[in-house]
Amino acid sequence: MKQALIIVDMQEAFFLDSENYLFDYEKVLDNINMLITGARNSEVPIIFIQHTDSNKDNDFAFGKPGWDLYHGLLRQPEDKVIQKTTWDAFYQTELAQYLQEQQIEQLIFAGAQTEFCLDTTIRNAYSHGFHHNILVEGAHTTLHSLVLKAEQIIKHHESVWHNRFVKIQPTTFYKTK
Repeated sequence: MKQALIIVDMQEAFFLDSENYLFDYEKVLDNINMLITGARNSEVPIIFIQHTDSNKDNDFAFGKPGWDLYHGLLRQPEDKVIQKTTWDAFYQTELAQYLQEQQIEQLIFAGAQTEFCLDTTIRNAYSHGFHHNILVEGAHTTLHSLVLKAEQIIKHHESVWHNRFVKIQPTTFYKTK
């Protein structure tokens, strides 16, 4: 089954101010970079999703320092970057067409934020016919909310997604292949 690694919204905005630091971000970044290395070694295409806000004052607005993909990611020029303007990486983007052209059958997900863009994209991927997707444990994260701690948000979404929209795999996913 031909795969693609999709990394959602790992952008500088989450690393510029301690108030916006993603939960457990150092571990998550290490795990994402391990996935990138594994994908590259397995010749799996790597797709970075980049949120682009239409509000020019937003940290995620085109050209703002927070808009750039995080400098600590092991990104290469040949990696695909797809900009999105909503929580859904499929909505009015080239993602579905690109996956079809590349004959991708299985998506491997990582990134941020668990309950927003990652959740919306994972569910829509299933609606687009990708029914055998993978989410790597410890390779996605979010911020604390007013109601729940980030750990609770992550665990809740993993319990909803697992064996429905994705199969959750350990961080050693590529090492065990």
